[in-house]
Amino acid sequence: MNIPMVDLGAQYQELKEDIDQAISGVLDSSYFVLGPQGKAFEEEMAAYLGVKHTVGVASGTDALHLALRAAGLTAGDEIITTPFTFIATAEAIAYVGATPVFVDIDPKTFNIDIQLAEKAITEKTKAIIPVHLFGQPADLTPLKAICDANDLLLVEDCAQSCGANYAGKMTGAWGDLGCFSFFPSKNLGCFGDGGLISTDDDALAEEIRVLRNHGSRERYHHSIIGMNSRLDDLQAAILRVKLKHLDRFNQQRRVNAHRYSSKLAELGITAPYEDGKGVHVYHQYTMLVDNREVIHQALADSGIASAVYYPIPLHQQAVFKESCSGLSLPVSEQTAQRVLSLPIYPELTDGQVDRVLEVISKAL
Repeated sequence: MNIPMVDLGAQYQELKEDIDQAISGVLDSSYFVLGPQGKAFEEEMAAYLGVKHTVGVASGTDALHLALRAAGLTAGDEIITTPFTFIATAEAIAYVGATPVFVDIDPKTFNIDIQLAEKAITEKTKAIIPVHLFGQPADLTPLKAICDANDLLLVEDCAQSCGANYAGKMTGAWGDLGCFSFFPSKNLGCFGDGGLISTDDDALAEEIRVLRNHGSRERYHHSIIGMNSRLDDLQAAILRVKLKHLDRFNQQRRVNAHRYSSKLAELGITAPYEDGKGVHVYHQYTMLVDNREVIHQALADSGIASAVYYPIPLHQQAVFKESCSGLSLPVSEQTAQRVLSLPIYPELTDGQVDRVLEVISKAL
């Protein structure tokens, strides 16, 4: 029984009729960029998240980049974030010329350590970017209080948390800006790259719309240097279909995750932690193990995928070697040596989950 990390084909087959119809509608309209599908998706996402504005862009990385640009962050500014995430979070900071300030993570949630983030604030600090890693919301109440008290922007990296909520409020609705990715494997994924920025700030939303479209408010009139970063109508149409099913899909991810966790606890493996303050949507199911390679190889030998997210924390990456020289973040470093992610997606069957567990049990 071969089991992939995610089965995109299974989801397409379930939604095939509606997705094909949506794609056909865009093809028939011949309206592919900044058209009615994109506008409708932005309105639907704003309503879903409970925010005033969402702006579709070309990728999750662009969402982070354009959010920081629109907020006016630039060279000399410091932005506090986590080292235990995909590099796009820090790339966006570097794109605007600012400096990423990495602080360690909570050993249970793998999200940014709030107390360490507060201690890292200096007169140069302009923003904090928490990452809702693997679908687990960061601890947003104290984080927002810290940002408010220090006049800092709160920019949520929601690339892995679409549909998650914290204290009943959606991730992406807590901060000044929320940044989403619709990469195909995400909980809400399109058929290519795509992203979105959420905000309640009218001025920020307008600035992002200008920046994503070559710095243009009026055709052939360019007031600033912008980018070509627009969510095309084909992707928006696909996302509109999938958005209707997102909560159901996330709930099934949770069912599968809890099935894993109940058995792994019996095996002495540290399952993903839920802090009870929000709803974890399990973009990844990531456990902590001491004999990672043994389990990884046993799964591979049985045709079962597993993966390490992320093997090298950002402060240890070559690109940040000079700026982070001598920086020790022990929780991130130790966690990176022990994490292993198992297959997780809505279409995963009980039988497949049990098969993964059986192989792990035998390997131990």
